[in-house]
Amino acid sequence: MEIEPITLSTPRPVRRPMLVQGWHELTFLHWPVEPERVAGLLPAGTRPDTLDGVTYVGLVPFMMRGAGLGPGPGLPYLGTFCETNVRLYSVDEQGRRGVVFRSLDAARLLPALVGRLGVRLPYTWSAMRLRRENDVLTYTTRRGRSAGPGPTSRVVVRPGAPIARPTQLELFLTARWGLHVLWHSRTVHLPNEHTPWPLHRAELLGLEDELITAAGLPHMTDAPVSVLYSPGVSVRFGKPSTLEPSLVPSR
Repeated sequence: MEIEPITLSTPRPVRRPMLVQGWHELTFLHWPVEPERVAGLLPAGTRPDTLDGVTYVGLVPFMMRGAGLGPGPGLPYLGTFCETNVRLYSVDEQGRRGVVFRSLDAARLLPALVGRLGVRLPYTWSAMRLRRENDVLTYTTRRGRSAGPGPTSRVVVRPGAPIARPTQLELFLTARWGLHVLWHSRTVHLPNEHTPWPLHRAELLGLEDELITAAGLPHMTDAPVSVLYSPGVSVRFGKPSTLEPSLVPSR
């Protein structure tokens, strides 16, 4: 099946949102990986989405603001917290592109519980911080809230000039419009809607990360091939839809 090229347009508007969120102060770090190395980590009925035969591993720290159920408005306190996700890129047989989260660390307990128990996403309540000093952002994460050691991550970036015309790779990595997740033993696609990302170049000043390997992914020894920053967007999530049973192979 031929998949349509990545575009800036939103495939379908979300008319009755189930969730609202604000994704702000994001940094996108990405590394190329062979599709066969990560295919077994995706839910049934999906496969690695590729660009020129390559798929990608993403490390994305950011500030969540105003997350909430229904059409909103979101919660100003409980819905605002730091988050870091490790992600892969997927496509199903209906041509719907998405993100598959291998891990999500959140600095607030209630949203982590709702995400884990309600949507079946691999959330962990973790110690996190985002610090801005002049034009430099530092994201720090320590998995879990206990005193014992857990996987950690530290990302230091300097946002740069806005990108007027994103490359095909930059669109591939950011214009996803949904996620795939295994929900009650069935793979579902959860669509989202937001304005096109306002993307900026960014300079990576420091990186120490253990979250990627903790998520069962290969150790990334090289520098990321893409470093992007965005001030953020407001997001609306629509109703999940299951993959057609005939398209979901048994495993």
